Amino acid sequence: MSPQQSTFPALKRRTMDNRPVRTKRTGAIRHLLLAAAFLVCSSQLLMVDANSWWSLGLTPMQRPEMYIIGAQPLCSQLSGLSQGQRKLCQLYQDHMTYIGDGAKTGIKECQYQFRQRRWNCSTVDNTSVFGRVMQIGSRETAFTYAISAAGVVNAVSRACREGELSTCGCSRAARPRDLPRDWLWGGCGDNVHYGYRFAREFVDAREREKNYPRGSPEHARMLMNLHNNEAGRQAVYNLANVACKCHGVSGSCSLKTCWLQLADFRRVGEFLKEKYDSAAAMRVGRKGKLELLDKRFNPPTTQDMVYIDPSPDYCLRNETTGSLGTQGRLCNKTSEGMDGCELMCCGRGYDQFKTYKHERCHCKFHWCCYVKCKRCTTLVDQFVCK
Repeated sequence: MSPQQSTFPALKRRTMDNRPVRTKRTGAIRHLLLAAAFLVCSSQLLMVDANSWWSLGLTPMQRPEMYIIGAQPLCSQLSGLSQGQRKLCQLYQDHMTYIGDGAKTGIKECQYQFRQRRWNCSTVDNTSVFGRVMQIGSRETAFTYAISAAGVVNAVSRACREGELSTCGCSRAARPRDLPRDWLWGGCGDNVHYGYRFAREFVDAREREKNYPRGSPEHARMLMNLHNNEAGRQAVYNLANVACKCHGVSGSCSLKTCWLQLADFRRVGEFLKEKYDSAAAMRVGRKGKLELLDKRFNPPTTQDMVYIDPSPDYCLRNETTGSLGTQGRLCNKTSEGMDGCELMCCGRGYDQFKTYKHERCHCKFHWCCYVKCKRCTTLVDQFVCK
């Protein structure tokens, strides 16, 4: 007798030729079992899909040469990689440390840009990094995809310049046409061209290997992710500029050497934050492509962000949406912006308490050449959302 038969008496009834008798109760039980099996499979699929390569940014990674012979291969130890990303990992193991650095850079920049918002880009203790809030195709999700892709371009481009990767070196960008003739073009620039191409292959691999029905909600989300990945890469690529250094006796600058240099990543974050504020609401059209929800606006370019779902208000903790809420968050009583107590606390009010603040003060410059400061302690008021 099978475990099912021992558990459900209705399945014990048999005909004279030992065939099971079909009853209404038997049919209902079968439907329940099938439903339970479906839920288990669905939850497993959801857990697998919730994993993300972003988790590389939260876990310290050893460089490939530090793995001893006979140890478990690097790529099999990394969680959050899709099948295509794992194959790229096997081909470019020396890149993985810098992909992790790029993810970490993106996460930190996200948290800086949203530090005064209800949603502050908080990470959670699992391989999804940002939690269930990423299951919603909101403009916040759009920003995380863009800033993470940008982080990978930034990290890989710089690693090329520093000679850390075997498949790339200094930038080979063409000489700008507007560069004065007597200025030298060369140096060792950031290889943003290679960083862009590799980030496109690695980051987009997760989306491109999915096979959803055209026009389905899952297909729309895939298109959204790909668009925002590209927006992040474009930001780093387009903000890279020419840097120059003077040469000559006593700083006469009789000669200049110029090269391609990445913009400071804070500038990239600020640029993408502006794109977040102007992100376009999209839907899937009849042809299975994203189209504007409101056609009065201009279609988004590859540098713009797009989203398909409205954002939660992030006021209250919600396990379903992944919102952490704003209870316990610090707010600014005098501000009328998003960091102000009225907006941050969603009208629930706030508590006031006093705390000691330590900071450097009375700094003096001493010849030569250092600055000496005192440490001052003051009692300040702070406000926390109820």
